Amino acid sequence: MDPSILQKLRHYCAYQERCHSEVAAKCRELGLRGDAADAAIADLIADNFLNEERFAKAFAGGKFRLKQWGRRKITIELQQRQVSPYCIKKALQEIDDADYRETLHKLAGKKYASLEGEHPLKRKQKTIQHLIQKGFETDLILAVVEGIANDAG
Repeated sequence: MDPSILQKLRHYCAYQERCHSEVAAKCRELGLRGDAADAAIADLIADNFLNEERFAKAFAGGKFRLKQWGRRKITIELQQRQVSPYCIKKALQEIDDADYRETLHKLAGKKYASLEGEHPLKRKQKTIQHLIQKGFETDLILAVVEGIANDAG
């Protein structure tokens, strides 16, 4: 294998955390196939450039903090990237429960307030839909939105 290709892959992984499927795609882009790509990925793992658990934790933390995604949406995105269930579980454990509930409450309050003037049922429905799209769990959403609607009403 061409050492310059391995160097490119190392740089690709050092720039930001990557999952195995992203690195496999990069290998194909650089012309590595089959056993050569597997060997390159094995080298990256051995040299700690590629660590799927570390990727999953960084991804989950970032998407929660920056984009305020819920656990369901984060799980789906990680599954699409073919991250193992073990790594997904570890990543979701990194999200603090109190922060998670506080974020959900804040998002629900903001959305509910933005729908001022709408029929109360429509307001609740649109707020719930918004939070489902953000990836929060339905049971948590219903409890929070019900509380906000009762406080407002």
